[in-house]
Order: sequence, then structure tokens, then C-alpha cells
Amino acid sequence: MDKRFESLQQRIGHRFADDRLLTRALTHRSFGADHNERLEFLGDAVLSLTISGLLYERFEGSDEGDLTRVRAHLVREDTLHRLALQLGLPEVLYLGEGEARGGGAQRASILADALEALIGAAFLDGGFDAARGVVQGLFGEVIATTDIASWTKDAKTELQEWLQARRLPVPTYRISATRGQAHAQTFEVECSVPALSLTESGEGRSRRVAEQEAARRMLDALKLTDKPGSPLQS
Repeated sequence: MDKRFESLQQRIGHRFADDRLLTRALTHRSFGADHNERLEFLGDAVLSLTISGLLYERFEGSDEGDLTRVRAHLVREDTLHRLALQLGLPEVLYLGEGEARGGGAQRASILADALEALIGAAFLDGGFDAARGVVQGLFGEVIATTDIASWTKDAKTELQEWLQARRLPVPTYRISATRGQAHAQTFEVECSVPALSLTESGEGRSRRVAEQEAARRMLDALKLTDKPGSPLQS
């Protein structure tokens, strides 16, 4: 086996009995028909289940909403891309010539998919315990050392950083409605990203809470559209 693969297996903590699975996990569709998309589909599900279990164990007193938001942070493309770089996946990917010349080895979506495919391959090769070991090795330290509040608060800051990372203007907020008596008002706030012609609304007992909710909804909407072929990727 290629020495690069030996080193990668040491880094992920799993040695493949069937090295064909490892090769397939690292093969982009541009390279050939035996590519990693089916493994990526499987790995995505295994990753989500494993992260859910780790969070359930770590944050015993947290509710479903908090756990869901933390999981979304951990399994999003940006996080997987960073981990793939740390593992050195760009050096071991199989890419077609055109994709390689176009910088595919550094593309976030390709690397994130390859990492999920690697998890799927470990699952097929060694079962759930093997895949869980890989995921725990990748995510265990950050889960063990983080405070759940740091992952779930301040959607406005996260939205601003998300947009700035894509060189888009920061969002705007405005109160669109207020309801109730002065001492118990409910505010409705609109969050707009004019550059993308998107608007989301949020409600709360204060303007700040309503803005955070609107920002959270905008983030959710943006992440759904931040896919290949969408306006954000054109």
C-alpha cells in the first residue's frame, strides 16, 4: 500500500482490512466510475448518528434544540473541510486531471465529502465501533472541552462571519412589527441580505432576541442554498 495511505490510517486510528474501500473513499467522481459518492452518503448518516450519541453523552442536561444546533456546527462543511486539511486529504485524493488543475484538492465540498466517505468506508470495513472510533478521534477533543453555550449563542455573529467569509455584505435588521402592551411587547424583526435578495423574520420579547432568531433562520436558509448549482455557488 502507498505510504501516504499508511500514514493516513495511523492518523484516523483505523487500519483497513479491505484497502479497496479506502481507495474508493478517496476517489472523486472526476477520476473514474468507482468513486466515493455512495460512501459519502453512508458516511454522512454514520457521522450524524455518532455525533448525536457523543453529544447526548457529553451534554446530559441540554435539550433537543441545543443538541441539534451543536451537531449542525460540527457536521457542517466548514468544519469537515478543516478536519480534512488537518488529516492531509488533499495529498491522497484521486482526482481527474481537469479537477486537479482547477484546484479540486483544496475545494471545501470535495474534501468534506471525502471525509464523510472515509467514515462510511470505516463503517463498512470494521462496523459501527470502527467508524465511531474514527469520528471520536476527529471530534472528541472539541466536544469534551467545549461549553454548549459557546456553540449555540449569538447567531448574529455567526451570520456576519458566514457572509464575510464569502465576501458578501453584512445583513440588515429592522423591526417590522410590535404587538402587545408596552410592558409585555413582542417584537418581529426582519433580517435581510440584499445581495442575495433574502429576508427572514424572527420574533421575541425583546428586539435583541428577535434579531437573534431572525439571524438563526437566515443562517439555516443560507446553508440550505449553499450547495453546488445554487446561486451562492454560481
